[in-house]
Amino acid sequence: MTVPTLSLSTKSAVDSPAAILIVAAQQTDDGVRLIETGSDTLMAAITAQLPLLGVTGARDEVVRLVTDDGSPRAIAIVGLGRTVDTDALRHAAGSAVRQLTGVGAVAFAISLTDADQVEAVLEGAALGGYSYTAYRQSSLAAAKLPASSVVVHTGVAAPNAIARASASAEAIRLVKDLVNMPPLDLYPASLADAAVEAATGLPIDVTVWDEQQLAADGFGGIAGVGAGSTRPPRLVKLSYTPAGADKHLALVGKGITFDTGGLSLKPPASMVGMKYDMTGAATVLAVVLAAARRELPVRITAWMCVAENMPSGSAIRPNDVLRMRGGRTVEVLNTDAEGRLVLADGLVAAAEEQPDAIIDVATLTGAAVVALGTRYFGTMGDDALVQRVLAASAAVGEAAWPMPFPDELRATLNSDVADIANAKIGSTTGGMLLAGVFLREFIGTDVSGTTIPWAHLDIAGPAQNSGAGWGFTAAGPTGVSVRALLRLAEDFSRP
Repeated sequence: MTVPTLSLSTKSAVDSPAAILIVAAQQTDDGVRLIETGSDTLMAAITAQLPLLGVTGARDEVVRLVTDDGSPRAIAIVGLGRTVDTDALRHAAGSAVRQLTGVGAVAFAISLTDADQVEAVLEGAALGGYSYTAYRQSSLAAAKLPASSVVVHTGVAAPNAIARASASAEAIRLVKDLVNMPPLDLYPASLADAAVEAATGLPIDVTVWDEQQLAADGFGGIAGVGAGSTRPPRLVKLSYTPAGADKHLALVGKGITFDTGGLSLKPPASMVGMKYDMTGAATVLAVVLAAARRELPVRITAWMCVAENMPSGSAIRPNDVLRMRGGRTVEVLNTDAEGRLVLADGLVAAAEEQPDAIIDVATLTGAAVVALGTRYFGTMGDDALVQRVLAASAAVGEAAWPMPFPDELRATLNSDVADIANAKIGSTTGGMLLAGVFLREFIGTDVSGTTIPWAHLDIAGPAQNSGAGWGFTAAGPTGVSVRALLRLAEDFSRP
């Protein structure tokens, strides 16, 4: 629920009142090298202790020590690894703040060379300082939380660094807060309400479709998936249209607030964690809000396709046929392949506005985890747009990987009674790719008849960290792809 406040100081780090002063160490062939800024006396004292403490400078290594020269009461040395660049600095700053819990304020004394490095340290520290305590009561007092205040001591001029880092951290905070909420409290209507509230005060127009409007306007995928729940579905459209914007980017997010699998019921163990299945919708919400806060000169429309996939007497059945937005029919063979059904409606609606590009984001398939693990997200679609997504991801230090579109997979989705089926029962091969092939059927054309550039991001693997923390990433939701999409929006805003 919180991220630390950020500030810059040109004063000597030695004079910082922070509880912990953080310096960085790099691995080199000649041993450990401090990448610091501070008094020679203090740094000499730290350097003398490096061999005694076994400091290696490895990534995610954080070692604490105490000096007696009047500096802050504790020093922490965080490892950078072998490379000193923006990615390493962001990772190290986040790792330090994430691990150094139970203190109110920390200060960084790291030698930085330009504004990008300053922003990287601020952003990493802010991301590493996230904590979520909304549902803690008796355990809250004993919880050791990350620092609430971060100061970076540097003489480098970086006038926009705090605002940019804060906007990024706030966007990811929103995603994590929404994903962390229990499904008892986060359901389609409450997620839609949260989107409306989050956009208040920003130049964003919000439109919400309820279940009656969804049916009336032909959104058969969202309405069908949500039919089994007592808490009906929603579609949320957020439009950011700054004056003079020449480009229009459409974002479509999967928002399954809880996924039981529907009548194709998941086994109990597979159902745990399915509150994370609305991460795509939270992601596109966060990106459009951050773009508005940064006043990016690009039009962005975010579509949140929101439903709860539950089994009941009113739920859709295998062999039911849904009529999607635009009229295409889909035979549902697996009600647990529901994400592609809600996304299909959103993709058609997005294409109707003739944007310059469409990107959908979803925790879509377990096959993505099998193929790419838990650090990389897969992206597929229009080759040129995929390359822009990959470039934006690399620029902010996010791991994305291009995936193919095998044309031969389309035949496996043929239906005996409808235009297309949503799954191939019994097939376990190429699941991530098959989902992408399905979604491609719902990408519209521009006025010239050319298919609108589109990219599909399957973030199922890295959207939630179920293991130990690393860098600025703690256990739980990660906010993956938010920073990449925000960078992509910046790229679209340039002439």
